[in-house]
This record gives sequence, structure tokens and C-alpha cells, in this order.
Amino acid sequence: MLFAGTLNSVYVKLVGTKGESERMYIPKTASQGSVIEHDVSCPSSLGNLEFVVLDTEPYALLAYINDVWFCSKVVVTTPETNTANFPCYRWISGYERLVFREATGKLIFNETCPEAIEERKKELQSRHEVYRWSKYAEGLPQIMKVASASDLPAEVRFSFTKDLEFSFTLAKAWVKLKLAELSTNKEQWKSLDELSHVFNSHKTDVYDYVEKNWKEDEFFGYQLLNGINPMMIHRCSKLPENFPVTEDMVKASLFGKSLEAEIQKGNVFLVDYKRLHGVTANVINGKQHFLAAPLCLLYMTPEDKLMPIAIQLKQDPGKDNPIFLPTDSKYDWLLAKIFVRSADFAEHELNFHLLRTHLLAEVFAMSTLRNLPMVHPIYKLLISHFRYTLQINTLARKALISENGVITKNASVGGPGMLEFLKKAVASLTYSSLCMPEDITARGLESIPNFLYRDDGLRLWDIVHRFVQKMIGHYYTCDSDVQKDSELQNWIKEIFFHGFLAKTSTGIPQSFSSVTELIKFLTMVIFTVSVQHAAVNNGQFDFGGWMPNFPIALQQPPPTTKRQCTESTMLKTFPDVNTTVNGMAAVYLLSMQSTDFVALGNGYQDHFSEKTPLELIHKTQDMLKKYNFEIQGRNVSLPLPYTYLNPNNVENSVAL
Repeated sequence: MLFAGTLNSVYVKLVGTKGESERMYIPKTASQGSVIEHDVSCPSSLGNLEFVVLDTEPYALLAYINDVWFCSKVVVTTPETNTANFPCYRWISGYERLVFREATGKLIFNETCPEAIEERKKELQSRHEVYRWSKYAEGLPQIMKVASASDLPAEVRFSFTKDLEFSFTLAKAWVKLKLAELSTNKEQWKSLDELSHVFNSHKTDVYDYVEKNWKEDEFFGYQLLNGINPMMIHRCSKLPENFPVTEDMVKASLFGKSLEAEIQKGNVFLVDYKRLHGVTANVINGKQHFLAAPLCLLYMTPEDKLMPIAIQLKQDPGKDNPIFLPTDSKYDWLLAKIFVRSADFAEHELNFHLLRTHLLAEVFAMSTLRNLPMVHPIYKLLISHFRYTLQINTLARKALISENGVITKNASVGGPGMLEFLKKAVASLTYSSLCMPEDITARGLESIPNFLYRDDGLRLWDIVHRFVQKMIGHYYTCDSDVQKDSELQNWIKEIFFHGFLAKTSTGIPQSFSSVTELIKFLTMVIFTVSVQHAAVNNGQFDFGGWMPNFPIALQQPPPTTKRQCTESTMLKTFPDVNTTVNGMAAVYLLSMQSTDFVALGNGYQDHFSEKTPLELIHKTQDMLKKYNFEIQGRNVSLPLPYTYLNPNNVENSVAL
């Protein structure tokens, strides 16, 4: 890493089962990327090495400057030619003493060295002092108690490279997208052509496709499967009582077939945004904005095209809440779809993106850092999956959902309605909905065609599950090993209490009694913070950059009658220019891949050194490479390639 070197004095001591070396000075540590070799003289064998003790003292002329040093690891070759690995991967400041356990993952009940047990306790005690839980808002998962990103411990902060890039990405967004002069413009858009020309300089291929096809019913249906929010659609086994669609209404859309018969055949699907019902809509630019809570019925045609066939914009049926149909006037039908897409923005950004990936990732990271020592196999398995998570979440709370955040100020679901909606989203959070195979089954989507999110996601779930199964099997030989692991039990207990607020209705375990339970939960954790986050994050600019397809806010209420909507009505409904460009800049920022991006399956080698785990890591990486090629081959024939779950595009952690 840049600036990883130091001018501080560095000292090392080796501790083994038969004794310890003297504290020895290591000649000047070199700079970034260097390897320092040094001989440590001992009068006799130290036996099996247990610890390495590293400490630093500030360089005299820099005594008042915190010249931190990043140490990756210490590798010791003994006179008996044995090699012992001591992972560090953290920043060390002056006058700091760190004790590192040998890399072989040991469960606490297998420890034979009293000093090792004591060091584990000290390590966790110090972590408890640094990583403290805090309540962000009543009814939401708890977060790390920290005032700002600059107050985070160095070991969990962005690298210099990431920090520098992130600081400039938003500025670049304003310049590249030509947004600066529009950020204070509170006028309404005069035409779609005006909107199109503003962002002409930085369109991706997908963005261009979206702009050309956003009005089409077929693309509307496609997005519910393979857009940035494939989480709302489910098979409709029975029409909701508050959605009185009749046979006559949809006869034309079903090519004369019976609605009830098509429901029984499994060809009818539903998206229901009922969580938005009753949520307070925001006031933006001094004007009241509006939220809809739509229900949308869709039909899978014999040509395997998912088409919307009926939309009701509010939950309570009535004369002032008509059911819009594809046979209605052009702008009646288009505006109804726009309200659905705006509701989808709210569900996506706050529920499936913020809550179910970012906030849960923070819970998992906090509990890992608080309850598992570095030597613990679960710590070594998970820690690379939490790279940068605590900093990105701290920044997001300040930039997106704080009192002056982008979502708070510019989204219809921002302002007072944001917490109202998030609490409803938390109430819907269950263990099974976080496990992709169970979620797909529960939504009845096992056989729906052209569901690329499902196809890629299930394949990656399987790869992750097999990897976890074999890694855990290497360390936990039977169920009693899991039951006796007090550190592991404390880990899941904190997740249950601080993340899922001790609600047994979520299905989240409070403890583990078997190896099988542990494997499933760890698979869910890794999948959530890598694959699932990639699915709902990486395409935000592609699908959301063209505002009419994913409106951050709408400033006219849902229409209460038909045959009243025109192009002018649509333009007046869209958010103002400044609201639009603020939303644009946000989704652009959140879609930019950093140059120090780490793809799924990498990072484990930093913490594992034993032969069997390293072999499993390499095999898993080979499987991911193979599937990446398969996806690339499939995508060649698709009019719109689905790339978000290519393993090479899936970041290993919630780092953006």
C-alpha cells in the first residue's frame, strides 16, 4: 500500500513453547511493497513457535507525528526448517505493541498454551473497547459507534489509493456528467430531449439501451427479473383482495385466455409495494412530493416475455384509484409505469440495498471484530469480506441518509418517511429471505424463464456453499466442536441481538448446535456481502442514470382518473432538474469500481497458510474463473448482457 513504510524503529520478539528470544531491533523498514529479512539469534531452540511480538517506537525527529506502518505478515523459518506464518494486515503506530498468534486456525477449546488463551482474551478486550455498538435509530440494526470516518481504526479504513479515488469520484461525477451548473436549478424539465442531452457525454451501453427502451412493456418486465432490483417479483397464486382485476380488463393482454386459468398454470406474476402504503412523502424544493404504493400484475407470454398487464397505484381500491391497462391511452399507461418504477427506487435503495446488504454487512463485521480473535478460522474466513465496509457505511450515513444527505433531501421516500419505511423493511427481514435458494422458492420463481439473476446467483451460492462446507469441515470435525466454541457462540449471539434486534420471528439463530447450521449461516453472510451486494449495486448508473426509468422523486400525486395524462403531465410529475442531477451523481458514485477492487474468492491467502485450506481456496478460484467464462459465452447472444454477477465483477465485500 502507498505510505505503508515508516521511519519508526521496529522491534520483534519470538515466543515458543520452550522459551522466547530477546526483543531485537530490525534495521530500517523499507517502503511500500518491500520484504524485510532479518536473523533472530537464540541460544537454544524455542520449540514450536506460538507468537510474534511486534512493537514500534517513533523516530526521534518525528515523535509528534503518527508515522504508522502497515505490516502484512511475519514469516519465520526455524533452524529445523519449519515455516510459521503470523498474519498481521494492520497498521501499527508508535509506542504500540502487538502480539500475533501463529496462523494455524485453532479453536479455543483446542488451545494447549495458557499464554495463547490469555492473549486471545486480551485481543478481544481491546477490540471491545474500539468496536462499540451504537443505536442509529429505534427499530434498525445497530451500527459502530464512531463520529466520522477519520475516527475509524486504521485497520478497517480505506487504503490511501481508495481514499484518494473516492474523494475525487464525486467531483468527477459533477464534471463528467456536466451537473455542476444544474445542481441549483429548481426548474422542471421541459422535454425528454433536454434531459437526454445533459448526460450525453458519459453513457454506458446499458444506459443507452435503457434510454431507448424504458417506455417498452417488455423492458419494464425484464427489469423486474434482471435489473437492479430483482427482489420484488413473485408468482401470483391468487389475486389480492385489494386488487380487483377482472377477466375483461386483461382479456386483450392474455390473447383471449382466462386470467384464472393462467394464474393456475403459473404464468401470472405480481409485484406489490405495500410497504410504501402510508409512508410520509418528502417535501423537496419547498414542494410536496408523492409516493405511490402500487400493485402490478404481469403475464409471461408463450414467447417467454414478461409483460405488465394491470397496475393499481394505491393499495385501497376505489373509483379514485383506477386500474391502468396497456389498452389505456399512451400517457395514462406510461405514467402508471413511472409510478411503479419510482416505488421500485424506494424499495431498492432503502430495503434491498441499504438494509439488506450495507447495514447487515456492518453487523456481521462488527461481531466478527468483537468476538473472533485473528487466529480463529471463522475470522480468517470472513475478515476479507468486510474490507472497507465500516468506512463506506460511515460515509453513506453522512452523505446519503443524514439530515442533509442526498436521499434525505432529494427522494420522495426521504425526509420523515425514510425511517418509517426502513422500520417496515426491517419487519420483513427474515433469515430465509437472505438465503437465495429459499427466497427463489418462496417467490415461486424456480422455473420462470430468462431469470439471469437467479441463474447466476444460485450458481455462485453453490460455489460459496461448497467452499464453506469444506473449509469448516477442516476445522470442525463434529457438532460438539461447534457447540463448545464459545467465541463462535458469542459471535452469533451478538448478530442476533444487535443486528436482528433479538426477534425470533426472523429465524436468525441465537446459537449454533451443528456444523450444518454454521455452514448455512456463513454461506449466507459471504453471499450477502459479495454476490447480493453486486446484484443490487453495480448496475445503479446503468439502469438508474436515465431518471425516467428510475425516478428518485415524483412531484405530482398518482392520477385518480383516466384519459387526463399528457406528455406535459409526465414532465410536471418528474423531479426538478436539481433533484434529478443530485440523484444522478449519487448512483454514478455508487457504481464506480475502484482500482483496488478485490474480486470474489480473493483475499483468503492473506490469512490462511495451511496446505488444505490453500488447496480449497485455489480450487474455488478455479471454479469462479470457469463460471466467469461461461457467463461471458452466454452473454454474447443476449440483446442486453447480464454482467453484474460475473465473478470478476463481484467485489469480495461491501466496499462501495
